[in-house]
Amino acid sequence: MHLDEIISHIPQKCQKIILIPHRFLNLLPIHAFILNDGSYLLDSYEVTYSPSCKLLQLIKNQQRPNFEKLFAIQNPTEDLIYTDLEVETISSYFDSAEILAKEKATKTAFKTYNDFSSVNCLHFSCHGYFNINSPLESSLLLANAETKTENLTLAEVFELNLSQCRLVTLSACETGLTDFTDLSDEYISFPSSFIYAGSSNVVSSLWKVSDLPTTFLLIKFYQNLHQNFTVSVALNKAQIWLRNITKKELLEWIENNQLPIDVTLRRDLKYQLRQLSDNDQPFKDPFYWAAFSAISQ
Repeated sequence: MHLDEIISHIPQKCQKIILIPHRFLNLLPIHAFILNDGSYLLDSYEVTYSPSCKLLQLIKNQQRPNFEKLFAIQNPTEDLIYTDLEVETISSYFDSAEILAKEKATKTAFKTYNDFSSVNCLHFSCHGYFNINSPLESSLLLANAETKTENLTLAEVFELNLSQCRLVTLSACETGLTDFTDLSDEYISFPSSFIYAGSSNVVSSLWKVSDLPTTFLLIKFYQNLHQNFTVSVALNKAQIWLRNITKKELLEWIENNQLPIDVTLRRDLKYQLRQLSDNDQPFKDPFYWAAFSAISQ
């Protein structure tokens, strides 16, 4: 991509880059591209994305100042052991939180919730998949879904009223993928559908990442948000933090923040970190921190 050559034309005072990738470039974490000096792009700039110029203009026209009310889907398939910690911790940062957890997170329960128009943040901590052959049938997996119709499809997201939503976070697999076979400027993806539904920011992932690093990344992301950072800055800072943190620092951070980690999680965390020394960085590889990107102004 000749990224260093492109950057050389950016004015020195510029601190933010808005990327509008075309077709196959939508599959790449450009914010994690390595520059000639060995650093990553997000080390030098606040990096955010937009599926198209049209959507970027739409985002600019629907900024939402409030961030008090949360609606969350929590571990509907009950096989993501760290997502309960993720949602429980994140919900504590909001004045009001409505959570559909585990077996209660059904499509019926989601559809009967009648207050989406007042929600400031939607958080989906669940599995998701992108159907490249039929993008509108892409789904976020919900509880007790024996057929595809019992999941939340991308087509149904367009019908939501998110007129007060500042942020949608998709802590799920492949939720940031788009229909790169479409030659038009109307890319179909979960992020674009939530933008059209009214949200002014969407955070999503390009590939499947373990729920352990994802949980820590997103908790730190929300902590940054509540320090009044913008969505893109909050995410970039959380990614750099996760990349650089050592095993010792991670364990200290968990204790200092009094995260509600039960015996099962402590045992699993100890097992996953067992071969690392205190100064090792368990999530240094971009695989762990680069999957997530922000669509925002």
